[in-house]
Amino acid sequence: MSASYQKWLKQKLVKLQAIDCYSAGTTPEGLANKIGVDLSKIVKLNFNENLFVNRARQVALIKELAEEIDLRMYPEDEQVKLREKLTDYMGVPKDYLVIGNAGDELIDRIIRLFIDEGDVAVSFSPSFAIPRLCVNRQGGKYLTVPLKSDFQLDLPKILSLFSDKTRLLYLCSPNNPTSNQLNVDDVAALAKAFPGIVILDEAYGEFADYSFVPRIREFPNMIILRTFSKAFGLAMLRLGYCVANPELANILNEKAPLPYPVSGFSIRMGIKMLENMDIMRSAVSALKAERVKLIKALNQIKGVHAFESQADFILMNTQKPADEVYEKLLNQGIMLKKWGKILQYENCFRVTVGTPEMNTRLIEALNEIQSD
Repeated sequence: MSASYQKWLKQKLVKLQAIDCYSAGTTPEGLANKIGVDLSKIVKLNFNENLFVNRARQVALIKELAEEIDLRMYPEDEQVKLREKLTDYMGVPKDYLVIGNAGDELIDRIIRLFIDEGDVAVSFSPSFAIPRLCVNRQGGKYLTVPLKSDFQLDLPKILSLFSDKTRLLYLCSPNNPTSNQLNVDDVAALAKAFPGIVILDEAYGEFADYSFVPRIREFPNMIILRTFSKAFGLAMLRLGYCVANPELANILNEKAPLPYPVSGFSIRMGIKMLENMDIMRSAVSALKAERVKLIKALNQIKGVHAFESQADFILMNTQKPADEVYEKLLNQGIMLKKWGKILQYENCFRVTVGTPEMNTRLIEALNEIQSD
């Protein structure tokens, strides 16, 4: 190995090691081993999974699918068939639809195509971290404006960031972690004023009051992200899609992916779920009902404040320090997403809307912690 090559490789490795990346943190199995309990005793409320989807029905569909497919074969028409099924659900033609390996991969795909070194992307904070990580890896700049105290957009400040180097605007609605939807008129105004690509992330759209999908033709620069991970309960299969005008959709479909970018099994399972929509609709209805109960119960605990939600999770904050509450909950086998300070609110947590039994465990533990 030449000296010049060794120098290049060392410099490259140092640069790659410095890249900020996503970390899932402690796993339920790791926590169970740490505190010495059975895995079944862990209450996992940190990843916004939809536990209201009927697992027995899903298992039955998986068994059907196992009989129907040949895993030795490459995928063929699966993506086309899924797009055809999604036309009925989304109410748009199939040339408006793009299939991806979950929303994260679609975000990465879009940013690889539209962000070059030195380009600028604009968003707000706090919000989903993946777009920032992808932009930074491309050598772009990721500029954010804090949300207002009501978790809505500060339009003048966001508009002030638009320049001839601004290429992308990322809006998450319902927003992770604040759980609210953005004002519909604000989103429309920004999308019409923005000179580049607008990503509107509606991963939690089924739990919310409105969607921009019916209005996609108004915004030729908008890409609306959706997913099967949340409402449909297919988080493990990593299946997502987006809605965009046909020119954009064609670019995303044909110019970015590697061959067979999405598992044929995942796509076929997505089709199965769309053919059995009652599973998703029943789950969303049950989760939304439980969400109301959980917010009410959390707000009855001294020193706890839970915010209203349009997602499958709730933002809450506590009077006691976040680190203290977090560690005490972990010691009882309860996993939340710790955020710390969000805007003017100290000690914030993101809480998945769990099953009634899981939520009861959380409420009992928080009551105990807050009364100490």
